[in-house]
Amino acid sequence: MTSAQFEIQMIACLVAVACAIPGTFLVLRKMAMISDAISHSILPGLVVGFFITQDLNSPLLILFAALTGVLTVVLVEKIQQTKLVKEDTAIGLVFPVLFSIGVIMIAKYANDVHLDVDAVLLGELAFAPFDRIYYGTVDLGPKSLWVIGTILLVTLILLFAFFKELKMSTFDAGLATSLGFSPVIIHYGLMSVASITTVGAFDAVGAILVVAMMIAPAASAYLLTTNLKKMIGLACFFGVFSAISGYWLASSLDASIAGSIATMLGLVFLTIYLFAPDKGFIAVIYREKQQRREVMLITFLLHLKNHNEIEERHVNHLNEHINWQKVRSKTILNLALKNNMVRISDDVVTLTDKGDEFTSKAIDYILTNEHGLIEDMKKDFFLFRG
Repeated sequence: MTSAQFEIQMIACLVAVACAIPGTFLVLRKMAMISDAISHSILPGLVVGFFITQDLNSPLLILFAALTGVLTVVLVEKIQQTKLVKEDTAIGLVFPVLFSIGVIMIAKYANDVHLDVDAVLLGELAFAPFDRIYYGTVDLGPKSLWVIGTILLVTLILLFAFFKELKMSTFDAGLATSLGFSPVIIHYGLMSVASITTVGAFDAVGAILVVAMMIAPAASAYLLTTNLKKMIGLACFFGVFSAISGYWLASSLDASIAGSIATMLGLVFLTIYLFAPDKGFIAVIYREKQQRREVMLITFLLHLKNHNEIEERHVNHLNEHINWQKVRSKTILNLALKNNMVRISDDVVTLTDKGDEFTSKAIDYILTNEHGLIEDMKKDFFLFRG
């Protein structure tokens, strides 16, 4: 591995972690699309910063871009507060306007400067090692490494210093206010960090990949845990994993590094979306199927409870009386037998003592509208859940 390859991966990993931290809170606050708005609307801030400093390397560009990002959030919220449009509509109104203003300013006043839309939106990790910082004759390394490293350090300091406030204002703004925290200040502080992170990273990886790194790892972690600390840790891990694996994918395919990393982020999310143990698509489908069978089982047991006639409880005629297909009737009958809820004698189905007790309790819960308690009762009675 060459030093350039190592530096590219290091920059990508730092960007992944720096984006995953604010991204986690954006996902939890249901503000994922605001990161996309910020990544585009910072363009006029960059242009204004350049007009004032006349230096593309000035740190004031980051400051002005961050202020524009916060302005985007303020405008979105002000429009949303009118109750005339929803948040997604407000985002769709604000960021195209600010982005267009930035494009016009570049085309009109900075056409001869290397400050173009492609550079802002796309970035290129492969070129990051060539833009270096020197102290005299000493090579201090890539500029992007120092910029994003500084932003990450500040982000970590703020996270540790205000973790309790962030957690409280994210999950219960009312309680945070009653305890003396200011959710508004915390909110705009988070938006400022997201803006600065976006600005600091887009020069190396591009705004599109910044959005992917900010949302995809956090969304993946959200499907696996409800613990905030674990979610942040998992989001950082998924981001770093995608950054490294995406780089080597790009290297093997001779493709775009940013595109390959974004692809890996998508594949990681898709894998977790399908196979997450609790919130995954397959787990949800299985759980819904299981619940349908359990409802049918309770319906079957209630039928036996309410009918003493032999023809109503005969194996060969159950499907006719419950209006089920034969396959479904056979499946539910087998499930009842496995749970020792029924017994069969001379092809006539009868409730066991266990089945009778369960059915009686189920009726009580249904009559008292305490349906949720049935789920707890199932755990005590069901050995097999469908």
